[in-house]
Amino acid sequence: MAEENRERDLVLAPNEYAFISDQTKGNINVYVGPYKTSLANTDKPVIFNNDTKRFDRVSLDESMCTFVTAPEGWYVVMKNPPKDGHQPKTGTSNNLAELNIGRKVNIPGPINFSLWPGQMAKVLRGHNLRSNQYLLVRVYDEDEAKKNWTKAVIKAKTVAEGEEVPTEITEETLDLTMGSTLVITGAHVSFYIPPTGVEVVQDGIDEYVREAVTLERLEYCILLDEDGNKRFIQGPAVVFPKPTEEFIYRNGLRKFKAIELNEMSGLYIKVIAPYTENKISYKEGDELFITGKDQMIYYPRPEHAIVKYGQKERHYSIAIPAGEGRYYLNRKTGKVSLQKGPAMFLPDPREAVLVRRVLHPKQVALWFPGNQEALAYNQKLQQLLKSESQDWVSDAELNAQEAKPVAEFAGKGDARKKDKVSEKLVSDEFERDSSYTPPRTITLDTKYDGAVTINIWTGYAILVVSKTGARKVVTGPQTYLLEYDENLEAVTLSTGTPKTAENVLKTVYLRSLYNKVSDIVSAETADYTKVAIQLSYRVNFEGEAEKWFNVENYVEFLTDHMRSFIRNAVKRYSVNDFYSSGIEILRDAILGKPAEDGKRAGRLFVENGMRIYDVEILDIRLSDVAIENLLIASQQDIVKQALRISAERRKLEFTQESELVLQQIAQAQSTTRQRSFELQQQEVTKELDLQLARIQSEIQTKETYLLAQLTEQDNLTKINDAELKRRQDTEELDIALEQKRLEQNLLEMKAEVDAVVAKAQAVSPNLVSALQAFADKALAERVAQSMSPLAILGGKSVADVFSNMLKGTVLGNVLQNTNVLPDDED
Repeated sequence: MAEENRERDLVLAPNEYAFISDQTKGNINVYVGPYKTSLANTDKPVIFNNDTKRFDRVSLDESMCTFVTAPEGWYVVMKNPPKDGHQPKTGTSNNLAELNIGRKVNIPGPINFSLWPGQMAKVLRGHNLRSNQYLLVRVYDEDEAKKNWTKAVIKAKTVAEGEEVPTEITEETLDLTMGSTLVITGAHVSFYIPPTGVEVVQDGIDEYVREAVTLERLEYCILLDEDGNKRFIQGPAVVFPKPTEEFIYRNGLRKFKAIELNEMSGLYIKVIAPYTENKISYKEGDELFITGKDQMIYYPRPEHAIVKYGQKERHYSIAIPAGEGRYYLNRKTGKVSLQKGPAMFLPDPREAVLVRRVLHPKQVALWFPGNQEALAYNQKLQQLLKSESQDWVSDAELNAQEAKPVAEFAGKGDARKKDKVSEKLVSDEFERDSSYTPPRTITLDTKYDGAVTINIWTGYAILVVSKTGARKVVTGPQTYLLEYDENLEAVTLSTGTPKTAENVLKTVYLRSLYNKVSDIVSAETADYTKVAIQLSYRVNFEGEAEKWFNVENYVEFLTDHMRSFIRNAVKRYSVNDFYSSGIEILRDAILGKPAEDGKRAGRLFVENGMRIYDVEILDIRLSDVAIENLLIASQQDIVKQALRISAERRKLEFTQESELVLQQIAQAQSTTRQRSFELQQQEVTKELDLQLARIQSEIQTKETYLLAQLTEQDNLTKINDAELKRRQDTEELDIALEQKRLEQNLLEMKAEVDAVVAKAQAVSPNLVSALQAFADKALAERVAQSMSPLAILGGKSVADVFSNMLKGTVLGNVLQNTNVLPDDED
């Protein structure tokens, strides 16, 4: 019983509330904590099911719910708000309030409250926007949106100095019509909480913030509006779509690289809307071919549509090496022309279409005998012909036949992830299609892509005939490219030995130099003996090349004519004469007799410029064996006699030669001895000349030495004389200087003497005596003072000592005449 009472007790902590249904009245009360109460048996705990919009019975614990809490920077989207605007009071039981059913309000945090029965609330984080993010918001209540627009929590982006100030988002600048959508960009707003009447449209599951497209240089994106118009935006830029626009995706990507063009590539453009650019007007339906010469970097524009053939957007030049060519069809005139190499050929797709000429199997066999690969290739092209009268296939048709289908995914990518570009790049660069130009290498395999090429070997010629009737002979060695309307005219050649017309060879190649034609001619001699002549003609074609093909079967023409000519020549000789000299007779008849220079003129056929410049007689046989044997026996006898005579002649020649050799030996020995004497004499003469030369050389050497010594002595004498002269000049200079000094000193002494004399003349004798006496007295006094210590040591008076020292002098006389010293002693 106590447990049942405890289960009926509803205890709510702070921040908790519960819905209790009164089963007797059908009311649902809201109990908001902190609160405790005991429930009656008719009170049942329930919760509001947001999906079914019904109240489901649950246990008491399951009925307790937490408050709806939105911290700072969050907001609450609440449906069915109360009409009075008040939520249930805390700490009490609240009766059901009247709600605005179907209404929805946005309440920014911080806030914390419980819900009324039937209310639904969702707590959402405020929307932080970077500069390349945006929100798509929709007006679901026009009146509330206009009334509460200024209550939206909007944190405007801080604008740095020098940046453009964003336009303020106000009710006047926006269309707040019911159902309209707006774009809140991160370029203007860094934080946003929508007001009541406006909701943020989700992008995916629980995602509201959308990523704009950040374009770098050489990138662009395409925006498609609901009205079908497109916008092409070029980078660098951050692209925000308008509310009615969406990004166009291709292969899951929504930004693309600009198209790089150069002089060897171009784009085939169809103008789909009129526009004017660079003062040039383009109308709808015009076709353009833009190459790198016009525009190195191409960005698509709304008025342009790229015409594609297969999967290729760009048209590339084709490399035509020297000696090759390509056919192209003019779409307007139907004329097929030939572009010869070397060249990088970029045909204008508006007018030119590359085509390949289809050869009939008979033509292949005739022009390229034995080439099974060429035959198989042309048979493959034959299968692509659309009609029997057509003899060409376009490159596009052939490529379409050989190309494999490529699947393209055109689904929309996940815009919340970082955008990728349609080409894999790390920096501003282009990734080019390696099937056309591998990195730094171009692989040229134009064996069957280009024009029909005829390789003419040395010594051969072909006749080219066009459908207009023009004829041209081309001689080798060279490579000739056939124009589309040109064919090769064939000639027939008789084969076999002897040559017959029963089995002929048909070819387009004429051997014009060093041709060889073999034949067997049956003739009859003057004595009615039949002979068979096997020979080989050496033939060249000379003169005007246009005549070379005038005769269809020049072999038959040659052999028929020469058979008749040889029969006529043989008829003039007997069998014996012809059998012995047949080769010379035939060569003279066919080639003519040798001229002074030994050369033969040969035989010229003016009909086709053919000349026989040499002939080889391989064999001459008689039809009658008996006659041939007689001729052979006769020739054998002649040979035997000739051999006998030759033997005797050789014996004579041997004897003559032997004696001549002995004579030459003796003569050689004598000559050797004479030559030896002459050489010895020459040696003696040379030795004498050598001795004389040595003596003469020694004499010349001594003379040269003595002459050098004499020259040296002369030079030494001159040097000594020069030194003596310099020494004499120096001494004379010193003497002169001393003389000058002496004269100067004499002058000075004379001047001093004159001065002294002048002074002496000025002094009188009495003055001199007085001065002398005064001086003597002063001197005596000083001497006496100095001699006092000596007088003391000697025991004598100073006067005695001094008198003894100066006795006989003038000063001594002075001392005697004076009484100075005795006075001093006293």
